[in-house]
Amino acid sequence: MSYDLAVIGAGPAGLTAARVAAKRGLRVALLDAYATTGGQFLRGTAQPRLTGVDVLLGQRVWAVEKSAGAFLVHASTTVTAATLLVATGAHDRVIPFPGWDLPGVLTAGGAQALVKGERIRPGEEMVVAGTGPFLLPVAVTLLDAGVRVKEVLEANRPSPRMAAALARIPSKATEALGYARRLAEARVPYRTGHAVVAAHGEDSVEGVTVAKLTADWKPYAWRTVDCDTVAVGYGFTPQADLPLQLGCAFSGDHVVTDDRQRTSVEGVLAAGEVTGVAGAPSAVVEGALAVHALVGEPPPRLLAEKARLRRFARALELSYPVRDGWRDWLTPDTVVCRCEEVTLRAIDEARDLGAHDPRTLKLLARPGMGWCQGRMCGHAVARLTGHEPAPQKRPFAQPITLADLTLHDREDNA
Repeated sequence: MSYDLAVIGAGPAGLTAARVAAKRGLRVALLDAYATTGGQFLRGTAQPRLTGVDVLLGQRVWAVEKSAGAFLVHASTTVTAATLLVATGAHDRVIPFPGWDLPGVLTAGGAQALVKGERIRPGEEMVVAGTGPFLLPVAVTLLDAGVRVKEVLEANRPSPRMAAALARIPSKATEALGYARRLAEARVPYRTGHAVVAAHGEDSVEGVTVAKLTADWKPYAWRTVDCDTVAVGYGFTPQADLPLQLGCAFSGDHVVTDDRQRTSVEGVLAAGEVTGVAGAPSAVVEGALAVHALVGEPPPRLLAEKARLRRFARALELSYPVRDGWRDWLTPDTVVCRCEEVTLRAIDEARDLGAHDPRTLKLLARPGMGWCQGRMCGHAVARLTGHEPAPQKRPFAQPITLADLTLHDREDNA
């Protein structure tokens, strides 16, 4: 079946766009890799009803191409649509430290997903560390699941810019105060200017080294905290493989769109975190705006709300940077690429041979060549060569099976 609109990603942006488009009479397909809709934000909540939308779950979209004026969306099945909306969200950004490859070290998003989506308690005694406001809801989610959260460690320090941004959006200030109150009730310390700089254990995490950080994240005043699990997160990276395949314009790590979420490629829209991390409320607004690219002019109130939420997101970005002092946490034996087990020593040796950019480093030392294709180590590898992290174009946006390729071949020859 051919659709007017194919939406890739069933998080807040994709759900909103699919619902609004169906109400406007468009034929809509909504695809997502997971077995339920909602994305990370709505994971574990009641599933929304989507009348008039073909919801295709368990569909890991690995490529999109344009053919005869339509887009072919390749997953376990192939969907054809006149217009494409990419709402694939973002994934956790992590940085390496000694011991981060031990069982028991999770991303912050992964820890939250285990609780919200699988009803699994990740550990008994946990430390939550990294930077950004996402650490707060993760810690509260863990507390509500019965985990003893021993500390929440924020690498950056309080920012006047962030305080001013919260003052302009009372709902965000109320949300932050709610998290702070919950941590206080549970007597969980929230320490700014601190980070987990090493994890220890034989077969799994048994404790971590925590250090105070200077303004540029140089560690000092080390101490040890006993725990069995660590959740770390240093913000998010837009999951932009598909727009990159299609040739959409980028600014840094995110897709560039106009006020109606249109990308530089005709017929391709983008909404939510793939256009720059701004949170679920912004994603909902952008999902609605994307539909107006097809059916009419956007309401001024939506445009104003988008601008307001994007200003807040920019304040977050400036208030919670990842500073290069983390490189002082590493030792020569620290694994930087977990998939290929590439250590800092191997990376330094490749740099001595002339690998002064991420691509050459990848060719000589293999970081980013494994299962995750650099999604976990890409930020660190880029910064270790003195480059800004940038999205990498891949022929396959997701790991796929031979069965998927066989299906694709049969469809091409049908």
